[in-house]
Amino acid sequence: MIDLERWFIKNKRADYKKIAKKFGISEVVAKIIVNRDVVDEDSIKSFINPSYENLHNPREMKDLIKGVTIIKEKIAQNRKIMVVGDYDVDGVMSTYVLFTALKRCMAKVDFHIPDRVKEGYGINESIIRSAKDSDVDLIITCDNGISAIEQIKLAKELGIKVIVTDHHDIPFKENSDGTREFIIPPADAVINPKQKDCEYPCKSLCGAAVAFKFVQVLYEEFNISKDETYDLLQYVAIATVCDVVDLTSENKIIVKNGLSRIKNTKNMGLKALLKVTDLTDKEITVYMAGFVIGPCINASSRLEQAIWAIKLLLTENNVEAEELANKLFNLNKKRQELTNSGLEEAIRVIEANNMTKDKVLVVFLPLVHESIAGIIAGRIREKYNLPTIVLTKSENGAKGSGRSIEEFNMFEELLKCKDILGKFGGHPLAAGLSIDEDKIDLLREKLNENCTLSDEDIIPKVTIDMQLPFNNISMQLVDEINVLEPFGKGNSKPLFAERGVQVLNARILGKNKNVLKLSLKSRNKCIDGIMFEKINEFQELIINEYGKAKFDSLFGRGSYDIVLDFVFSVDINEYMGNRSLQLQIKSFRKTSA
Repeated sequence: MIDLERWFIKNKRADYKKIAKKFGISEVVAKIIVNRDVVDEDSIKSFINPSYENLHNPREMKDLIKGVTIIKEKIAQNRKIMVVGDYDVDGVMSTYVLFTALKRCMAKVDFHIPDRVKEGYGINESIIRSAKDSDVDLIITCDNGISAIEQIKLAKELGIKVIVTDHHDIPFKENSDGTREFIIPPADAVINPKQKDCEYPCKSLCGAAVAFKFVQVLYEEFNISKDETYDLLQYVAIATVCDVVDLTSENKIIVKNGLSRIKNTKNMGLKALLKVTDLTDKEITVYMAGFVIGPCINASSRLEQAIWAIKLLLTENNVEAEELANKLFNLNKKRQELTNSGLEEAIRVIEANNMTKDKVLVVFLPLVHESIAGIIAGRIREKYNLPTIVLTKSENGAKGSGRSIEEFNMFEELLKCKDILGKFGGHPLAAGLSIDEDKIDLLREKLNENCTLSDEDIIPKVTIDMQLPFNNISMQLVDEINVLEPFGKGNSKPLFAERGVQVLNARILGKNKNVLKLSLKSRNKCIDGIMFEKINEFQELIINEYGKAKFDSLFGRGSYDIVLDFVFSVDINEYMGNRSLQLQIKSFRKTSA
């Protein structure tokens, strides 16, 4: 409910006038940038102008030059190289980038992506022994490998060289005194910016971006043009968006420039996917990459095998490209249906068992496909604003994924339950785990017993960049804000708020009657507002606070008595050649006295 939200205005200290003057921007935009923790001059310059020349020097990444040297030797010796990736979007794109680059450098190279259900995540003993039987001399991992300590030991024992390219957190063992000892796998080169002794400035790259940094140097060594190198950014951009890393620093440069290349891509498979998803000739946005293109790539491994997605990107046959694109599109439709039915079942289980009283939700859905457990966990977390783990039946017990809120470090809390878990790993906001079925209830009990979340912690929060009077909103401001695109995690679309806004008129629009248009007035300036969510809550609030007669007049001849606080983003509405200011309403509440 709207009255159960907490609104916060960011209040980071900085000399906004000085920043605005130095970089030729408004103080509003200066504050937005600082609110995203972009404070030093180089970072601000790169944030405002995310161009290729502001990419960091890849040679600063630990072991990267060592890894490129090994690759060059193997290519010169005509020895077999195998790329081992992962089955999600980041893993698929990482594999494609490395495999394509190595082929371009005339390497004798093949690739392997594990089967999500049969093999699980990352490089395993079977892959390594198969590589040995195939006379592979070098394995290079992407989007995995940093935690494959024993597997890499085996590869080394079998005489196979290993290069790890990864972006996941460094594994550790916990000593009896509570200190952590970080463990680096015994590979010939370990390329991961999260290593403590790696001086590379951007630590939040996805796996495909780490692979791209490797290719940057590899292509330089083989005298391949920078434009050919940068063309790979279209795949890295999709991976960066889908892996939900912060769109600041180098990631912003990658996504801004990579997405702009997709519209004119020469890749037959990607072209076919754009066609089947109705994106041909459109400028690709973060939303399109994350919620249209990415899910089709992901559906390949969720319901069948990731090989279809790789084949789509590698094909040079138009007929095959269309067939594979349609296959992925239809798999994603099926995945959506399975997700929706699984979500309904999860909500039924939660409500029927009075689990909403828990601070941590642990839901066992034995009939749900294990590949969509994480998606369902995310949807449940959004609905209840509670840390959520969804478990499904697997070949050996139960397996699942968790999604969390900022106030609850899921990885650390699972660490406290490690004695009853099988494998587990993850981050503060997401985790994967396996467990015996008969221990699921115990896991639920332990997580809730240890949970320190307060009632206040689980109230949804709305974080606002600043209060913005209507008189300060202009076309120029909107254009300035749009320069900060692409928006996403870590660089969310700026949100503003204003108190005491008069609601003059309201209309329901859209074929499905799911859009609310408001005429709003504040300090003698009127601007239209548009709302796509919380329409029922808005109507309920007006009736409860002002009565049915005022509600009817608001949707009829209009009203001057209804006053609310609003949270909104600013936009420009273009219709039949006319441009006008428009607010996208995100939230609202009764104005406090």
